[in-house]
Amino acid sequence: MLLAGWTNARSQSVKIALLKYGGGGDWYADPTALPNLIAYCNQELHTNIHPEPSTVEIGSTEIFHFPFVHLTGHGNIVLSENEALNLKTYLEAGGFLHVDDNYGLDEFFRREIKKVFPNRELVELPPSHPLFHKKYNFSEGLPKIHEHANKQPQAFGIFIEERMVCLYTYESDLGDGWEDPAVHNDPPEVRERALKMGANIISYVFSQ
Repeated sequence: MLLAGWTNARSQSVKIALLKYGGGGDWYADPTALPNLIAYCNQELHTNIHPEPSTVEIGSTEIFHFPFVHLTGHGNIVLSENEALNLKTYLEAGGFLHVDDNYGLDEFFRREIKKVFPNRELVELPPSHPLFHKKYNFSEGLPKIHEHANKQPQAFGIFIEERMVCLYTYESDLGDGWEDPAVHNDPPEVRERALKMGANIISYVFSQ
């Protein structure tokens, strides 16, 4: 299994990665987001995640070195047949994918994830799901970080048996909230809310 578990995430250094994809979308969006989330988790959850995230291509065998990969952007994603198969194999082997909609990603992600799992659905997570209560309590579910639209934020999961292998956070924009304070000038309480939700994600993933 790729996921070493919560004990190992706390006792030995693990690395997480940003996914690089084709299709023209800005896979590199929110460059300070993951480093800030890692620093927050290492401080507040006492994890031992390497402070600098790596970048890995979806079709690369290097993806199997990372128990947690993150995908974001504002635009198009295109997965080749080999990339879809590699991602499927990675997730079935114990890896985890977090996809954060940075506004403009939704239609493309939903299309491409069907290449990976044509027979699995994105299941909406209710506010009672453990993801929202792992470390910090989010009684209403996924928080709204940026008000780009009036749509309700939603969290969706893809499951293999009872294990969540993919989390899709939609209409929330967690990654923007993780960025350096000067990037979006978010109030401290908004940024803290985003980081706490991110910490819940890390805690949940490494304790499944």
